[in-house]
Amino acid sequence: MGGMLIKGGSVVDGTGAPAFKSDVRVKDGVIAEIGQNLAAAAGERVIDAAGCIVSPGFIESHTHFDATMWWAPDMDPLPGYGVTTSIMGNCGFSAAPLSADPKVREAVQNEVIGIFSFFEDIPSQPFKEKLTWDWNTWSEYKKSMESHVKTATNTAAFVGHIPLRLAVLGLDAWTRAATPDELKKICALLDDALAAGAMGLSTNCLDHDGSGRPVPTFAADDAEWDALFDVLAKYPAAQFQVSLDIFIHQTAADWIEKLATIMGDRKIRVQWAGAIPTLQFQQPILARLEELKARYEKQGKDFWTGYAHIPVTSSINVQQSLMFAQSDEFVWHEVVEAKTQEEKLKILRDPEWRARARDSWDHKALPHSPFGSQRMILLDSENGTGPVNITVPELAKQTGKHGSDALADWLIANGLFSTIHMMPFEMMDDVVGDLLVAPMSVGNISDAPAHGQMLCGGGENMILFSTWVKDKKRISVEQAVHIQTGKLANHFNFHDRGELKTGKRADITIFNIDEIDRREMKKVYDVPDGKGGLIWRWTRDAAPVRFTIVNGEVTFENGAFTGALPGKVIGPKLAAAH
Repeated sequence: MGGMLIKGGSVVDGTGAPAFKSDVRVKDGVIAEIGQNLAAAAGERVIDAAGCIVSPGFIESHTHFDATMWWAPDMDPLPGYGVTTSIMGNCGFSAAPLSADPKVREAVQNEVIGIFSFFEDIPSQPFKEKLTWDWNTWSEYKKSMESHVKTATNTAAFVGHIPLRLAVLGLDAWTRAATPDELKKICALLDDALAAGAMGLSTNCLDHDGSGRPVPTFAADDAEWDALFDVLAKYPAAQFQVSLDIFIHQTAADWIEKLATIMGDRKIRVQWAGAIPTLQFQQPILARLEELKARYEKQGKDFWTGYAHIPVTSSINVQQSLMFAQSDEFVWHEVVEAKTQEEKLKILRDPEWRARARDSWDHKALPHSPFGSQRMILLDSENGTGPVNITVPELAKQTGKHGSDALADWLIANGLFSTIHMMPFEMMDDVVGDLLVAPMSVGNISDAPAHGQMLCGGGENMILFSTWVKDKKRISVEQAVHIQTGKLANHFNFHDRGELKTGKRADITIFNIDEIDRREMKKVYDVPDGKGGLIWRWTRDAAPVRFTIVNGEVTFENGAFTGALPGKVIGPKLAAAH
C-alpha cells in the first residue's frame, strides 16, 4: 500500500477542537504524521487539500447493509458522503445466528429473510440467493463476511435478539418465552457473537408485522432479559441497543423503565434508540422520557440516546412498504400483501374493499400517520398519466372523491409502481439542537439501504453542515464533524479511528463545505430481482466530498466511486490503559 501526503488542508480532528492548518501523512493504512510544511517522500501520492477540511471519516451509526452489501459492495451512496464505517445489525435484525437443526433451519432462514423484507424492505429473492448462508453461529457469519464480501466502507455489526430467539425456538419465537434449557442456548449464541467481536446485542421493542403481531422479542420474559444482561456484562466494550416506540403506539417510556429495572446495577452501555422524541406531534410524551433520561444519568448509568437529526419521511408504494401496517392501516396493507399486480388491481377496484378502506382511513389509521393526517404527496407516476406533485387531499378535492378512493383511482391510472411521498413531520428544533451537543447521544442515523423504494438512504449527514452549521448556525463545523466521527467512535469503542491523530487508522474525509449538500433522490434500476433482472430503488448522487479514504485507500474522488474495496469487518475494543 503506497503512502500519501495530504497537503494544505484545514484539519478538523474529530475531537471538537478548533481547526488548524496542517498536512497529514498516511503510511500503511495508518496516520503516520501530522504537521506543517511536510515534504513528500519518494513514491508518495500528494493530495492537494487547499480550501478543504480534512477530517476523520464519517461513521453511519445505524444502517441495514446486512444483506445489501453482498450484492452492492460499493455501499452506494455512502462513499460520496464521506462515510468510512457503517454499523448494521440494528433494531434486533441480523442475518445470524441460524438454527443448526436441519428440520427447521430452512424455515428459520426464510423467517429471517421475511423479517428483513417486511420491516426494512430488503428484497427477499437476492437476500436468499446472494448470501452464502454457510453459518450457524454469529462467529461463523463473521468469517463468511470476511471471506466472501469486500466493501467500500468498514462494517461492524450487532447480533440481533430476533435471530437469537429464532435460532433456538424456531417459529415458536414469536409466541412464547424460552425454557431454561433454551435460554442457556440463546445465551451461548450471544456469548459466541460477543467473543467474536459483535458490537453488542440489538433488540426491538417497537415493531409489529403486517397483521399487527409484535416481533419475537416481545415474547421474551424477565428471566430472558436478565440472562442476556448477564452475558452482556461480561463484555465491557459491547453495548445493548434497543429500538423503542415513540411513533406508533408510543410505549418507549414503559419499556425503558422495565429494562432499566431488570438491568439493575450491571455495568452495560445502553443505546436507547428513540428515547427522546424529536417531532412536534410527540411533544405530549417528551416530559416523561426526558425525566427518565435525567434520572438514569444521575444514577450514573451509561445511557446514550439514539436520535435522528432529520424528520421522518419516506416514499410509499403498494409493492413493498411497511408504512400502511405501521400506521394501523391494515386494509390498505392488503394491497401490499397481494402477490400479483392483477390481484392488487382487483382489490383496488373492489367496492367492498373500498368501503372498508374508507372506514379504516377515517377511523383506524393512527392520527399522526400519513394516512390519518393525509400528509401524502403524489410523487412519481409509473406511466406519466399524473397528476403529480400535489397532495392526496388536493387530489380528493379535485376529483370530488374520498381520499382513499382518490388514491386508489390514481394508482390504477398511473401504474402500481407509482409512489407517494410522506411529507416530513415538523421537528422540535430545540430538542434536536440539544441532542446534537449532548455528551451522551448517538446521531447520524440513516437506515441506509433499507426501504430502498421508500428512500431511507445515506446522505443525511450532510444536513449537519448545510442546515445545522450554515443555515441555523446551531453548531460549528468542528462540532458537526465530532458528532459523526470522534463522538461515535468513542461510543462504539472504535478507539483506533474516529480522530485524526498519529497512530490511528487512516479513515479520512476531505471536503469543501461550500460544495457539499444532500442531493435530491433519483430512481435507479440496479437491485437484483432474483430472476435475472433488476428492480429499482431510490438513491442520491454524491454530496460530493473531494476524497474519501478508508484504511489508507481512496474510495471516492473526482465525483465518483473509485472501485476500491478496502473495508474491514471491525468490532469494539476498550481503550488501552495509559
